[in-house]
Amino acid sequence: MKTFLSRCLFSLLVLSFCAWAQLPQAPPYPTPDPRYKADILVVVAHPDDDMAAAPYVARALDQGKSAAVIFCTRGNSGSNYVGNEQAASLGAVREIEGRRAEAALGVYNVWFLNGSDTPGQDVLHSLQAWGDGSSLEQVVRIVRLTRPEVILTWLPDYVAGENHDDHQAAGVLATEAFDLAGDGLAFPGQVEAPRDRLHISNYGEGLQPWQPQKIYYFTDASHEDFVKGKGPEYRTDETSPHKHVSYGELVYNAWMHDKSQIGPEFSEATVKEYLARPMRYIFGKSVVGGSTTGDIMENVKPEGVPWVPVMGHHAVAGPEDGLQLGGPWAFYRDFWPQHNLEHLASLLAPETAMGTSDFQLWVPLILRNTSGSAQQVSLRSALPSGWTQKPGPMVYSLAAHQSRPVSLFLVAPQSQKGSWQTLTFTAESGGRSVGSVTLKANVVFNGVPQ
Repeated sequence: MKTFLSRCLFSLLVLSFCAWAQLPQAPPYPTPDPRYKADILVVVAHPDDDMAAAPYVARALDQGKSAAVIFCTRGNSGSNYVGNEQAASLGAVREIEGRRAEAALGVYNVWFLNGSDTPGQDVLHSLQAWGDGSSLEQVVRIVRLTRPEVILTWLPDYVAGENHDDHQAAGVLATEAFDLAGDGLAFPGQVEAPRDRLHISNYGEGLQPWQPQKIYYFTDASHEDFVKGKGPEYRTDETSPHKHVSYGELVYNAWMHDKSQIGPEFSEATVKEYLARPMRYIFGKSVVGGSTTGDIMENVKPEGVPWVPVMGHHAVAGPEDGLQLGGPWAFYRDFWPQHNLEHLASLLAPETAMGTSDFQLWVPLILRNTSGSAQQVSLRSALPSGWTQKPGPMVYSLAAHQSRPVSLFLVAPQSQKGSWQTLTFTAESGGRSVGSVTLKANVVFNGVPQ
């Protein structure tokens, strides 16, 4: 009986195997499109911003790496030194210029987002004008499409220099995308598989979550002392073994495609002198370790890494002081710890520069009543000689635990042009100090509204 049952069982197994063997083989599942894979993704605001990272990108291309670029705007605002085109037409011109400049370096995967060129220095202005949620979704999409190991972008901080708010916004979005692109719950429609990729009317984009491994920042601050030692540094006067000219020369030749932005001050000698300086980066963070000043590709794993979640959005403990800088400074105080970038807070003390030729300066402050009862708070300023302020010293009524924003508008005398000045603001209640803020101001017109 046992032998009979064994034979029956064996026969059933043979029949099952034969039936299984006759099943057709499923086609392989499509892998991510290799044409768009990039080792390095540069995220900037305007055509010609990419030249800030180009010396390193040119070096990386020499080493067999690949790169891609995101322009968050088309640069549809600003001067045109070639023709009469402005606004949307200028954006169309600068898009072509940007593509030609990148092609001259050897970068062909270039994307332009829908942000409008928003001149100013307050990062919140650009984020609002661009639609920060929509723009972030677009950056995350391209990170997942290009699957970079390293992201290079503008420093998310308020510095004295050009300090364009679009530059800062590009750095903010790139940082947020670094943390979100590996999370399948972030913009989940992007990672949903399409029902049938060979037909129309699909939904689901078919991308895969991707965790970049390192992020580095560059800056357009008017002084570079705070950048030294905060990240890797690369010489630009070294000769490319493939192109037989210096990396600075390669970038100069590419930059000359941005003709609509090259004014009289961009003489060949001036630009080449600028490009002869070392390219310095600020280390942002890494999920694969490595040293602060080590090579940008140090410890990078080409096969990719799992998603590394940040601490996540949570309430930041309120300050004990009753007076703090508001506006973009307040934003960054909360932004940095949310993205594990606390070290950026110690890069430099709060500073600013004038944004108009009549040396006007906007200073946003936040008064806070940290007590459990109502307060009368006096706000005073200690300004350099010759400065004026509106409104002047005032007393503000604050309910228990209330915060109140205050905007001060200051004007510096022309006689102080080119100098650094120190501005101090103090808050008092009941005869005692409840907070103090110091801001360094560079009295120079930087060409961008402040």
